[in-house]
Amino acid sequence: MFEKVLVANRGEIAIRVMRALREMGIASVAVYSEADRDAPHVRYADEAHLLGPPTPAESYLAIPKIVEVAQKVGAEAVHPGYGRRADKADFARA
Repeated sequence: MFEKVLVANRGEIAIRVMRALREMGIASVAVYSEADRDAPHVRYADEAHLLGPPTPAESYLAIPKIVEVAQKVGAEAVHPGYGRRADKADFARA
């Protein structure tokens, strides 16, 4: 079983994933842009880490940044959430 999972999404989707992780006894890691510093998913997570500027291309869609944070915090898995990353083979390979 995993001990820590990075959730690469925001908003209600991220909170639902984090809630399930919490019920399973798994720590959650949120990522966020500067614009989402005080967002609910950031407050709900066990840990939260800044990805970068507000623009999605420089934060939420920057696959190398997400992978870097996951490695830095010792996340054993990354949940892509729902949307742009979830259906990208590039993200799964990274």
